[in-house]
Amino acid sequence: MSDSVVSLGQPAIEGGRKARKNNPEKTREDILQAAISEFVQQGLAGARVDAIAERTATSKRMIYYYFGSKEQLYVECLVKLYGDIRKTEQNLDMEALPAEQAIRRLVEFTFDHHDRNVDFVRIVCTENIHYGEYVKQTPAIREMSSLVLQALARTLQRGVEEGVFRAGIEVIDLHMLMSSFCFYRVSNRHTFSDIFQIDLSDEQVKQRHKQMICEAVINYIRA
Repeated sequence: MSDSVVSLGQPAIEGGRKARKNNPEKTREDILQAAISEFVQQGLAGARVDAIAERTATSKRMIYYYFGSKEQLYVECLVKLYGDIRKTEQNLDMEALPAEQAIRRLVEFTFDHHDRNVDFVRIVCTENIHYGEYVKQTPAIREMSSLVLQALARTLQRGVEEGVFRAGIEVIDLHMLMSSFCFYRVSNRHTFSDIFQIDLSDEQVKQRHKQMICEAVINYIRA
């Protein structure tokens, strides 16, 4: 476990560096971004608060002031990364699209998000190494994630009513189908690319894979 909090008050100066009191939100965001990089590169056990402080030109005391402990900082990183994808999903405006087009938009977004946000994929892998211990402590992640299932369920129902989707599809199964392929091609890209001699970063390969997962999902749910 990490060191305990060393100060209850926000430090003004430490190590010759002035604390950035004028914009606490930016300071907090900077710490989170640096912490994500550290956790992705070193894992939870190997990550050091000193290194995070160095990345942000701040201090351990300030990090503990904002987050309390290394473990709580890690939890906040999980919340931020899951929150980013869930907030963007809510902005896809699926309700304004015909059901099939809405599903395609969600699949394409999931593919692109995972492809562009390797840190998200890697920190989820780290959390699975820890058997989801910290996700279990964070109801906010479950609450945020339930929103995409609700939107997906509404879209499926619309598709059934429109006569384009079949009835009886489990929403969680559909979500797993679309997210698992998008996740796998990023989480396993190094081993898969080397073993099968394929460049998963090649734009033509990406587009082929995006089209493939879209068609797989649509064919699964189509009436």
